[in-house]
Amino acid sequence: MKIIVDAMGGDFAPLAPVKGALMAQEKYGVDIVLTGKTEEILKALQQCGCKELPKGMEIANATEVVEICDDPATAFKHKKDSSLTVGLNMLHAGDADGFVSAGSTGALLAGATLLVKRVRGLRRAALAPTIPTAKGKAVLIDCGANAECTVEYLLQFAYLGSYYAQKVLGVENPRIGLLNIGAEESKGDTLRRETYQKLKEAGEAGHFNFTGNIEAKEAMLGECDVIVADGYSGNIMLKSIEGTGKLLSIKLKEMLMHSTGTKLAALLLKGQLGDFKKMLDANEVGGTALLGISKPVVKAHGSASEVGICNAVRQAMEVARSGIIDDIAQNIDKMRIEQKAE
Repeated sequence: MKIIVDAMGGDFAPLAPVKGALMAQEKYGVDIVLTGKTEEILKALQQCGCKELPKGMEIANATEVVEICDDPATAFKHKKDSSLTVGLNMLHAGDADGFVSAGSTGALLAGATLLVKRVRGLRRAALAPTIPTAKGKAVLIDCGANAECTVEYLLQFAYLGSYYAQKVLGVENPRIGLLNIGAEESKGDTLRRETYQKLKEAGEAGHFNFTGNIEAKEAMLGECDVIVADGYSGNIMLKSIEGTGKLLSIKLKEMLMHSTGTKLAALLLKGQLGDFKKMLDANEVGGTALLGISKPVVKAHGSASEVGICNAVRQAMEVARSGIIDDIAQNIDKMRIEQKAE
């Protein structure tokens, strides 16, 4: 299997993407294509102790970089030789099995949609991160790709999330919840109420396991496996989770460093505290799958370390092997809402 890694994307590029690519090669035996400025990539490889290009790794030269200040909607058009555009064009051409970038989310979304294309019949692609819950993990879809949604978008997100939970996370008959301000069927605005009815109909038809509305606090307790949201609400929930995780880490550290007794307790709990820290660390998850695109695309966190890049490569491999994209394409007719003739 071969995965393309955008070597110029992210806060710590090119060193973190290059280190992460090397780590992924060692852990998973995957072939890697690094896209970006050849000289900078070779310099990063030398910093990692590589005197020459490792076996199974190649460089696709790209002379431009999509910067954070660039307009994300048009950056890939204006910078046709950027590491992002070169990588996405290679993916579309079938030169690799997946693509990973820690660069601009907006540019990646626009580029993947227009260069790699959505699965035929899907209205929108969606960002679907895996979030920690009290009972394990859940998929949150969407979390920022589509701030404004229609009922049909949200219905399609439910299908995408259900397939992802089954095929990639291995959840049997995943429970689908609609993110809302209350559990009752009548709760929420018009979009939420109308979406509820469509999800309920799909659930009753046996297309997926819809369990009703869910509040954010219940979602965090693991009461569903897939949380369906518009990108605006989903992004607020995701950022709240990230902020809460950082707050817990800071306060826990303060508490454990308070006295000699608490420091001794910290020593005794070293293993458990390490596990707790890992659960809250975005690098351990890897990245966010961009579902609905016709080839595997994973967005790594902008501040991803080499561990984050390595895990994002693993995620891209899992999506490629899972067959989820074929499942989506074969079941697209179920995901459409019939338009009534006027």
